[in-house]
Amino acid sequence: MDVNNIIALNAKALREQRRLTLDAAAEATGVSRSMLAQIEKGDVNPTISVLWKIANGYKVSFTALMEQPQEASVAVLHSGEPLAEDGGCYLNYPAFAFDEAKGFETYRIVIKEGGSLQAQAHLKGAEEYITVFSGSVKITVGSEVYSLNAGDSIRFKADVPHAYANTGAGEAQMAMLIYYNR
Repeated sequence: MDVNNIIALNAKALREQRRLTLDAAAEATGVSRSMLAQIEKGDVNPTISVLWKIANGYKVSFTALMEQPQEASVAVLHSGEPLAEDGGCYLNYPAFAFDEAKGFETYRIVIKEGGSLQAQAHLKGAEEYITVFSGSVKITVGSEVYSLNAGDSIRFKADVPHAYANTGAGEAQMAMLIYYNR
C-alpha cells in the first residue's frame, strides 16, 4: 500500500475516533475542509507542513498518520517514497512509526543543496534528536541557530518553531528521532 493510501485511511480513522465532522476537524487542525476531504480520499499528496497541522490538531504523533500495523517481533523497513517539501529539496523518509509504549518515532532526512524546512512546534514536551551523517546543516530552534557538520548531533525541545537548512554543497543526510515526553 502506498503512503498516500495509508495517510488517507489513518487521517479518516483518527478524525472518526475523535467524532469530528470535517468542519470541526478543519477548525482543530487549521487545514481546510476540502483539503482534509481530499486527503481522506487519497486524492492529494499532502505536504509535510499539512501533515504536521493535522497531527498537532488531532494531538497525535506525526507518524500516526503514516503507520501500518506491525505484528512481527522483527521489523525490517525498506526505504519507500519520501514525503517532500520545499519543491522536493527536503525529503522525509519515515522509518519507525510512533509506538505508545516507547514514546518515539524515527525518520531519515535528506536535504538537497539549498533546501530547507520551517517546522511548526510539535506537541508540548516533544524533543528532537538529530545526527548529521553527511553535509552541513543549520538548525534553528526558536531564535537560536546551530551549525552542524557530518558526525555532529543535537537535541532540542521541539515544542517551539524550528527549522532545518542545508548550508553546504551537495546533499545533507540526517537521522531524526522525535521523543514525546509524557
